[in-house]
Amino acid sequence: MRRLAMHPLARVWTCVTVLLATIGGASALWSRSDGPGAVQPAKPSPTAAAGVGGGLQQLAKPWHLDIGTAVQPAPFERDERYRTTLTQEFGSITAESQLKWDVLQPAEGQFDWSGADALVGFAEANGMAVRGHTLVWHMALPAWLEKGSFSPDQLRELLRSYIQATVGRYRGRIGVWDVVNEPLADASGQLRKSFWLNALGPGYIADALRWAHEADPQAKLYINDFGVENLNRKSDALYTMVAKLRADGVPVDGVGFQTHVTIDTPPKTLRDNLRRFADLGVEVAITELDVRSAGAATDTSRSGQAVVYAGVLRDCLAVPRCVSVTVWGFTDAYSWIPHAYPGWGNACLFDDAFRPKTAYGQIRQVLTEAPGR
Repeated sequence: MRRLAMHPLARVWTCVTVLLATIGGASALWSRSDGPGAVQPAKPSPTAAAGVGGGLQQLAKPWHLDIGTAVQPAPFERDERYRTTLTQEFGSITAESQLKWDVLQPAEGQFDWSGADALVGFAEANGMAVRGHTLVWHMALPAWLEKGSFSPDQLRELLRSYIQATVGRYRGRIGVWDVVNEPLADASGQLRKSFWLNALGPGYIADALRWAHEADPQAKLYINDFGVENLNRKSDALYTMVAKLRADGVPVDGVGFQTHVTIDTPPKTLRDNLRRFADLGVEVAITELDVRSAGAATDTSRSGQAVVYAGVLRDCLAVPRCVSVTVWGFTDAYSWIPHAYPGWGNACLFDDAFRPKTAYGQIRQVLTEAPGR
């Protein structure tokens, strides 16, 4: 995902009680209280915990599938409803920005692990997995790095030490890493002309994966990109890259398909695409799913969104090596979409009042259609 300057969001909430309707008419009430201080594990009330029958992750267990979500720092720290829904519905957390380089190392030689430690600790306290996002990206680089006068050898060492410090700190605690994020240009299929490609050449991708593996040999290491959901030039280039890396003995364990789509542009060949990557021997995962629409939400747009969400989930379930589906945020209250795409929104499974949408019901229905795999 491309993080914008105004993101992550921070909003002031009004105290409100939300009716959470679920399929079959079950409901749950959340009450919200804000307060400063350290983040504590969410403690859903018995009513809330019963309201959705254990949440999406519980329904996904027979499929041996993780259902996850990206987590923003501001609501995670301040909004009790956010944390309650998070622990109730999802089995894994992706750090939306807490594990990016500009956040972790704002000054050369000085790490700030506080946000990442809080997120990982919260996940462990609530029995949730963590997806590390992301180690090498052309964005979210600290200013001291981008504007510094470093030689290629110095940059290589800075990247190595950063990767190994970060992965090493969470060895055995973060089981999956998006090691290299968005290495390909948007449409051409060529390597992106990025800070890292310009400084270190194409070998930075294999080096990053090897360094991460050295820091935690048990972690699953992914390459993650957008616009590769369908069979197209860019996904062909990614396929070729992954096949070559594996042939060269580079430890790449999985491929992440971001899947930021609209209600009118659902991925048409996702299932076949997932299968061909899985045939290389890697895991595949939907890593940043959201489905946006233009203008105000309508019954038609909600129905269209539900169809897309359900279709992506079915495509994943049809491929045994598809191990997880992660949504990029779960409530419109904190969605990145209106800021990245002015005039667009309504992209998440829950609306801005934390009410489940038609898409949420469709996801539940798909997960209960068959006994699993």
